[in-house]
Amino acid sequence: MKKGILAVIGLLLILIVVACDDSTSNENEIKDIKETVHDYSVGNSDDVSASITSEELIVTDSNNKETTYGLPSDEFFVSIAPFIKTTHPCTNHSLTGCQGELVEKEFDVYIQDEDGNVIVDETMTSFANGFIDIWLPRDKTYQVKIEYDGKTAESEISTFEGDNTCITTMQLS
Repeated sequence: MKKGILAVIGLLLILIVVACDDSTSNENEIKDIKETVHDYSVGNSDDVSASITSEELIVTDSNNKETTYGLPSDEFFVSIAPFIKTTHPCTNHSLTGCQGELVEKEFDVYIQDEDGNVIVDETMTSFANGFIDIWLPRDKTYQVKIEYDGKTAESEISTFEGDNTCITTMQLS
């Protein structure tokens, strides 16, 4: 009887340890994919191109070999290039190719969800590509307000499957 109880307890402990390891592994994978996306955004890539959809990161090497990576199931990547005069049409952000007008500038960024919760309220600096990268909760609609040098741009964006990851329509005026 004691051996049976000890066996059950041992099995439960093993299951608990395995469950904890899986969550730690998943957290590390999410951290790794976010760091990888950031590295491509800031130009830390050699001889590859990378783009990002609502569901995956797509990396193509110099031999045209394509590798895809799934994105976090609860977070959505969006890259915003506020502009004054120059922009380009875009749906899925090219981390290694898109170029915005306002490079390495400070913006006051305010993002509120549909329930009135403030998600972002901070000063952010655009990268050398002129974009500001943000991870937002999925499956929501947001009001975005960006201010720069006395000018303001406001827009509504959403983070549902198939939505744009590249926002190049926020003209500052």
